[in-house]
Amino acid sequence: MKTLVILATYNERENIEPLAAEILASPIAADLLVVDDDSPDGTGEAADRLAAANARVCVIHRTGKRGLGSASILGLQFAIDRGYDFAIVMDADFSHHPRYLPDLVGGMDRFDVTIGSRYVAGGGVVNWPVARRLMSGTANSAARLCLGLRVRDCTGSFRCYRLAKMKTALLDRMVSTGYCYLEEILYRCQSEAGMKLGEVPIVFEERRRGRSKISSKEILAGVWLIARLALARLAGRG
Repeated sequence: MKTLVILATYNERENIEPLAAEILASPIAADLLVVDDDSPDGTGEAADRLAAANARVCVIHRTGKRGLGSASILGLQFAIDRGYDFAIVMDADFSHHPRYLPDLVGGMDRFDVTIGSRYVAGGGVVNWPVARRLMSGTANSAARLCLGLRVRDCTGSFRCYRLAKMKTALLDRMVSTGYCYLEEILYRCQSEAGMKLGEVPIVFEERRRGRSKISSKEILAGVWLIARLALARLAGRG
């Protein structure tokens, strides 16, 4: 099956080249798309060098820092337009290790969206403080309760999507542009497109280099989005 790996990047110059090398060496034989949000550290230029050296790499440059969600959605649309069967979205900082790529693609024999999950048997996290564990657990519980999502890891961003069932129309309905797109797209895939969600275990590793991009503003946006979707879900039932 024709597969595209999508990396949304902002200031990941230290990670992009070694990560791309491991992705391209994976047995899934995927192509790679880098969507860079005008990184001031030279990530976009490093990605251009990769593309110049390897025809399996493409780069999209965007003006300004416009958010993980909008970058990922742009990448998914790119994959649909070019006839890919599967699209894998993953973090660009080695938190999601490329060794799990075959497991995600293997899960597509059973699912339409396969999530690399920290919260199923065999999964886990490394070097997380208690506060972060509590925040992640609360966010996932809220997403399952309010949106009816039937998976344990609703906020993890390591995923493989079956594009034949996703379609452009679903992406056009997306409203979130930041990290909270993660819950929204699962909700739309399950509730609107009837896609089967499933999970395979991964161990999430804290980033090797650089700093996390998530902020308190992103967290509040996620709370607001879940509330909006939950209300829409209730209204639809009523």
